[in-house]
Amino acid sequence: MKVIAINGSPRKGGNTEYLLRKVLEPIAEAGIKTELIQIGGKQVRGCMACYQCRKNQNLRCANETDVVNEYIGKMIEADAMILGSPTYFADMTSEMKALIDRAGFVAKANGDLFARKIGAAVVVNRRGGAIHVMDSINHMFLMSRMIVPGSTYWNFGVGMDKEDVANDDEALANMKDLGGTIAWLLTSLKNC
Repeated sequence: MKVIAINGSPRKGGNTEYLLRKVLEPIAEAGIKTELIQIGGKQVRGCMACYQCRKNQNLRCANETDVVNEYIGKMIEADAMILGSPTYFADMTSEMKALIDRAGFVAKANGDLFARKIGAAVVVNRRGGAIHVMDSINHMFLMSRMIVPGSTYWNFGVGMDKEDVANDDEALANMKDLGGTIAWLLTSLKNC
């Protein structure tokens, strides 16, 4: 079993990465392989609506100019994915949106490749907008027929400067619970 976390924040080592690592801790402790992937800050392009993924059905986006196909491959291989983003003008980063649009389209065009995988959103906000970002990410999961686990509260933390979220005790407890829930769910599904 494998869980990937994709960081949509361009700020490496920032609050989003911090929370994603906190979610991955109990998953790794349960003996499940984990990987943290950085997409924030990379040059990625949005979907061009060329529909070549439908035509080719080769598990890839026709745009080969960036890292998105590599990440789509990792998403296909993973049993669960955690997508993290800071809140930018009440929504996710452009890098995360590009990934979601292209990966979601490729998955749909190739027979719902993400169906029955686990998907969780993790968001950081300075003040507001986190619920909208979570909704946007969760819409991709739900449209892809994925399983979206709950936790003790919304999966977001509050912070602006690097590691501010380390002081958000409620967020840290929630990330630990979310990771534990994902590990439990994966183990339960494996035993079905």
